Amino acid sequence: MTDAAAPRAADPDGPSPGRRAAEAESARTVAGESDLARTPVAMAIAEERLAAFDASIRAMAGVLAVDRVLQVIVDRVRELVGARYAALGIVDGEGVIEQFITSGMSRLERSRIGPPPRGHGILGLIIREDRSYRILDLMQDPRRHGFPPNHPDMHSFLGVPVSIRGRTIGNLYLTEKDGGFGEVDQQLVELFAGHAAIAMENARLHDQVQSLAIVEERERIGRDLHDGVIQSIYAVGLSLEDVPDLMVEEPAEASRRVERAIESLDQTIRDIRNFIFGLRPQLLDGVDLVEGLAALADEFRVNTMVDVELRAGQEVDGVPLGPERTLEVLSVAREALSNIARHAKATRAEILVATAGDGEEMTLTIIDNGVGFDPDAPRGLGHLGLANMDARMAGIGGALAIESSGDRGTRIIVQIPRDSSVGETEDGPEA
Repeated sequence: MTDAAAPRAADPDGPSPGRRAAEAESARTVAGESDLARTPVAMAIAEERLAAFDASIRAMAGVLAVDRVLQVIVDRVRELVGARYAALGIVDGEGVIEQFITSGMSRLERSRIGPPPRGHGILGLIIREDRSYRILDLMQDPRRHGFPPNHPDMHSFLGVPVSIRGRTIGNLYLTEKDGGFGEVDQQLVELFAGHAAIAMENARLHDQVQSLAIVEERERIGRDLHDGVIQSIYAVGLSLEDVPDLMVEEPAEASRRVERAIESLDQTIRDIRNFIFGLRPQLLDGVDLVEGLAALADEFRVNTMVDVELRAGQEVDGVPLGPERTLEVLSVAREALSNIARHAKATRAEILVATAGDGEEMTLTIIDNGVGFDPDAPRGLGHLGLANMDARMAGIGGALAIESSGDRGTRIIVQIPRDSSVGETEDGPEA
């Protein structure tokens, strides 16, 4: 048995040009291109192994799924040195193997062996000492822990730590190579392990980014459902509350209310379908701000007993917001109107749109004459409307202010900066 030095730590930012040149030369050397082996046959073998090494690195770099990249690593390293079996053990902070990925065994063969190893015997030795080991015959080594039933015999062995930034994250184990593993094999696998560590770290980072994106998307979906579909359904419910009385007193009005409710529910169903397929509700899709506010005002007027007036100056059309900002502002307006319908007990509402800051921003103000509330009072988990409105504005660089009192109703003030990218090309503003 020959002990090797500790493996080189991987560079998290990838190899520099100088390092790549050094690694290429090292790969040629471990592949057999030394001063003592420059025969045409040896050089051909060296180039073949160098090509295999390069292909292995490219294969790892092209995979971002964690489970997949781990399997690619063990498959490639086994082929690289001609081993019959290979495994990658991922260790936790206590040095215990928590994942064990194998190559060279069928799924049935692997299942017959039973639970994966935990890190005893030779495997534990590599974990504790954190360095490479080559062993001529595992079956004869006194440090072995022994194999479980149905485990194939394994004789020649090579173990190499996988490290990044000075921290070992796993170990590569290779067994059963005809003639045993030599120093060239060890150097090649150590070189491979450095790239494997980078591929593993990249896959984990990608997985974390994807998980974060999923969380953010869930929050967005929750806001969209609350501010759009749920509010529409709630508005329909409000419009039907006094229908039983109207059926006796004003049957014609009751009939009209029911017809309007059916139309609103049909629209909501269409919105839900659009939402499921990742589309925006038709009411807010592809419209400018004033047009969208007018549609919201009409919907609010039909489904509630509150009179609403929209006022917007002509200068508003000259302030570009862009489709995303327009959608967020319209969603805030819908939430504000829904709150008026549910909580304010108002008889009148106003939607005011104006410019500010020499046309560099737009101000949307929604006013009601209702009972008002305390904006600073804590709200329960089910009352997410104001928090959603604030989050939407923060997401587009806007600001939300709330003024409310019992004798003056509520005033929601939204300030939105213009989108400087709208109407511009790479060369400047469009003609």
